[in-house]
Amino acid sequence: MNEAYLKNLLTQLQLGKLDIAQTVDTLRRLPGESFSEVQLDHHRMLRTGIPEVIFGEYKTSEQLVTILERMLTLPTVVLATRVSEEKATQVCERIADINYHPVARMLTGNRHHIPTDCSRGTVVITTAGSSDLPVAEEAKLTLEYFGHPVETIFDAGVAGIHRILNRVPTLQKATAVIVIAGMEGALPSVVAGVTGAPVIGVPTSVGYGTGAGGYSALLGMLNSCSPGLAVVNIDNGFGAACMADAINRK
Repeated sequence: MNEAYLKNLLTQLQLGKLDIAQTVDTLRRLPGESFSEVQLDHHRMLRTGIPEVIFGEYKTSEQLVTILERMLTLPTVVLATRVSEEKATQVCERIADINYHPVARMLTGNRHHIPTDCSRGTVVITTAGSSDLPVAEEAKLTLEYFGHPVETIFDAGVAGIHRILNRVPTLQKATAVIVIAGMEGALPSVVAGVTGAPVIGVPTSVGYGTGAGGYSALLGMLNSCSPGLAVVNIDNGFGAACMADAINRK
């Protein structure tokens, strides 16, 4: 349930195409819906501007099928994050209108409900290395399904500093920038030093032993001396996309 759907519902009532009882019945189901072990939050888009998105990592394929079949009937984009290829195969065998994106590990559907004309500009997603692509693709798909134009700069880490410096004009035109890096996590500090756009750093669990599964990159980003940089959790491309959505939304 989004603002456009609600406005249309009330317009139908105003025009006499729906009666009061039908409208009340629809609104009665607005806050949420419970079934099995799941409670769908139909009101989330109206409250926050961000639709309900399914975290799929610990859900069974049966649970995902139940949730996704219901969500496909609603006026909203459908996204499920952190879905393994094995579970995705089982889901796609049972639901024809769901697509799997193996790099991002995401299931998507209802592209026709992607909002239009909702963005103030373009979000740029930058990665330090190609090993950071799964997190970048999660952020990219999320933003695209939220209705934002996205431009990417991949494999532009500080070991070859010219690669990111060559793209400064692109960074300076962005409304928001997501920078994804593992190892020591230095790239967001560099990017925040060359653009006035808000920069969202995403530490990844890429690196050798003392990288400690992304903690070194996380601490490096949190201790950045570049202003205008905020940091989300390790490998959290989805969270970075939600922050960029809030910044870039009209």
